[in-house]
Amino acid sequence: MSRLENAVAAGRFVVTAELLTVNAGGLEAVRERFAPYEDWVDAVNATDNTSAHAHASPLAVAIALKQLGMEPIMQLTCRDRNRLALEAEIAGAGLHGIENICCLTGDDVTAGDEPEARRVFDLDSIQLLALGSSLAQGTYLSGRKLDPAPHLFLGAVENPDAPPYDYRVARALKKVRAGARFLQLQVGFETHRLAAFMKEAVASGLADQVALLPSICLVRSPGALRYIDEHVPGITVPPELIERCERAADPEHECFEVACELADRARSLPGTAGIHLISFRREAGIAGLCERLQIPRRAERELSGYRRPVAV
Repeated sequence: MSRLENAVAAGRFVVTAELLTVNAGGLEAVRERFAPYEDWVDAVNATDNTSAHAHASPLAVAIALKQLGMEPIMQLTCRDRNRLALEAEIAGAGLHGIENICCLTGDDVTAGDEPEARRVFDLDSIQLLALGSSLAQGTYLSGRKLDPAPHLFLGAVENPDAPPYDYRVARALKKVRAGARFLQLQVGFETHRLAAFMKEAVASGLADQVALLPSICLVRSPGALRYIDEHVPGITVPPELIERCERAADPEHECFEVACELADRARSLPGTAGIHLISFRREAGIAGLCERLQIPRRAERELSGYRRPVAV
């Protein structure tokens, strides 16, 4: 059982983070990206060609994380691989003892810097979850046996902030039925959207079946918030929030304050199992946020049983 699976099963408050992309530099390049927040997180995402830009492969980065003593969550997208390649990646992860797999459909190639690349999309994220579940039961999609079967802790993503809003929980339930045990929710700046999603997630029983981890994004500048609003599909940053940071005496500090407020709001919602943190600050912003919100270090959470909010 992975450390992430253990934390979820025990009902402890979970903290995961996104590793900044890696292109070169060996193990030290990987280490320097997670070292500032290493003591706080349960696991770290090894991303898969995020925003349709090529980087070191998620399996290679996940293996590096494991060698360095950090628990990996290997992202896997359907955009760049057919089902044979997806099966091979998951089997390869299992060969190296990597259990946490986050299944995504993937951004379209037009979001990246090589828009002429050929799309694959042989499967979507729900079908990829089903594929992972099949492999965990010891069978390739063809029916061929995989022995011993890898132990996998499967997850996916969901976006409470993207329309149609009233379909998001139902879609998340489909992912749970396909095998998802955790869902990292897309970054959102409209707190009422997340609150509505979590309320329905509790009422529908979704929150009892899967660990829901709202994502919080830490940026350095109001310009970064404006870029996200204008160029990242599915994410809206309210104009008043951008203006607040622009008017502040210290815009960088105000951006950090916004992230802390969003994280504090997210973790207070019934049904929330933890938070997923994404920082583009290239410093100890994630550790600073955890300290500000008095989230104990991972070792303390494991000893104290620091727990998620209870839905009533």
